[in-house]
Amino acid sequence: MSDTSSPGLHAWLISDSPESRRQARLGQLYRQWLAFKRNPMAVAGLAIIVLLLLIAAFAPVIAPFDPIAQALDKRLMPPSATNWFGTDALGRDIFSRIVYGTRITLVIVLLVVVTVGPFGLLIGAISGYYGGWVDRLLMRITDVFLAFPRLVLALAFVAALGPGIVNAIIAIAITTWPPYARVARAETMVIRNQDYIAAMRLQGASQARIIWKHVVPMCMSSLIVRTTFDMAGIILTAAGLGFLGLGAQPPLPEWGAMISRGRSFILDQWWVATMPGFAIVIVSLGFCFLGDGLRDVLDPKHGDRQ
Repeated sequence: MSDTSSPGLHAWLISDSPESRRQARLGQLYRQWLAFKRNPMAVAGLAIIVLLLLIAAFAPVIAPFDPIAQALDKRLMPPSATNWFGTDALGRDIFSRIVYGTRITLVIVLLVVVTVGPFGLLIGAISGYYGGWVDRLLMRITDVFLAFPRLVLALAFVAALGPGIVNAIIAIAITTWPPYARVARAETMVIRNQDYIAAMRLQGASQARIIWKHVVPMCMSSLIVRTTFDMAGIILTAAGLGFLGLGAQPPLPEWGAMISRGRSFILDQWWVATMPGFAIVIVSLGFCFLGDGLRDVLDPKHGDRQ
C-alpha cells in the first residue's frame, strides 16, 4: 500500500500523538517497515526467504519429477528444457531435488532456532540478572562451548550420536546456543540497573517475574537480529554435516549431501555439485541480508552509529 493511495491512513499511522495503544503499536510497526524498505538489500533478503517458504510449501507442484526416483538411462544429463538443472549419477532430476531440499533446510533451521533461542535467552538473562557466582558459572560453561569451532564440535556430537537428520539437529542445537546467551547477558546487565526494574523490586515482584516479564521482552529485538544472522551459519553447518555423510541420509535430497555425491563429477559434469551449492549460497545470503535490515530497524544503538 503506497503512501499516496491512502494519505489518511498514512497520517494516522505516523501521528506523533496516538489516541490509543493500538494506534501507537501499529504506528511503530509502520515506521519500522518504512525504515526496512529503505534498505534494498534487506528487501532482497526478505524476498529470497519468502520465495524459499513458497517453494517449500508448494514443492509437489513446482518439482516436475520425483526427487527420489532413479532413471539410470538419464544419468548425468546436462541442463536442458526437460531437466533444468541436469540430472545426477542416478538419473534423478537435480532441480526437483533442490526444490524438495528446501523443506529439509527449513526444518533444520526452524527446529534449531526454536530450541536454542529460548534456551540461550534464559541462560543469558539469568546470568546477567543475578551476577556473582551464578554469572561466573554459566559463562564459564558457555566459554567451553565457544572455545571450539562450531562445525568441529557438531562433528564430535554427531559422531557420538550417530548419523541422521535428527542427530544432526541435536548436534547443531548444542553448539549454537552460546552466542544467544552472550547477547542476552549483555542486554540484561544494562536492563537490570534501570529505574523501572528497581521500582518492580520495591513493589515486591519476585525475581522470576522480573526476569520473565520485564527483562526477557527487552532482550527480544537483539535476539531476533542474532537469530536471523545465525540462520545462515546453521544452514552451512547442516550442509557441512551432510557433505561428510553425517546429516540427512540417502535418498533424502539434502543440499550438502548432494554436493558430496557430485564432487567426483565436478570437472566434467559440473552441474551435479554446483547447483545445490548455488542454492546454499543464495539462501545464506538471503538470511544475511534480512538480518542486516532487521538490525538497522530493531537495534537503535546500531542505527545511531550509522
